Amino acid sequence: MEQRATALARHLSTANRLPMPSTRACKLIAGGIMTTRGFVVSHARDARFERGLRAFFEYRDLGIARATEGRVVAHVIRATDGDFLSHPHFHKTTFQMIYVLKGWIEFDYEGQGKVRLEAGSCAHQPPEIRHQELGHSADLELLEIVFPADFETVEVPSVNG
Repeated sequence: MEQRATALARHLSTANRLPMPSTRACKLIAGGIMTTRGFVVSHARDARFERGLRAFFEYRDLGIARATEGRVVAHVIRATDGDFLSHPHFHKTTFQMIYVLKGWIEFDYEGQGKVRLEAGSCAHQPPEIRHQELGHSADLELLEIVFPADFETVEVPSVNG
């Protein structure tokens, strides 16, 4: 059991580029028992949206950063009143994904050009891909998942170098 737990911890850490889980947690997983540490549920009925990185968006924290000890963040982001202003930039991440729940959003992506995402569209933004938002619908809502939770945004002169 000890060897299985250590092997599982090493695999989870290597596969996800995350800090190695505790041997105790992996013993529980390897033994077929799941721990409740880090369990979180976020209901829409209890949603609180707050201003965040962009003044024209509101962010609903889904509690994932706290549950994963900062390894992952997940937000529902929606359009709000505010002056739209977007500059070319990239994020220092190891993973970033957006899934459009409602409305649309357009980006200019390095090496890809203009990309319009609509309800049901999903995009993986590779680490440090330069991009700039070009616009979005007034009813935009999207889910964003990013590794790590505390990532840096770096403004750049242009999307293409």
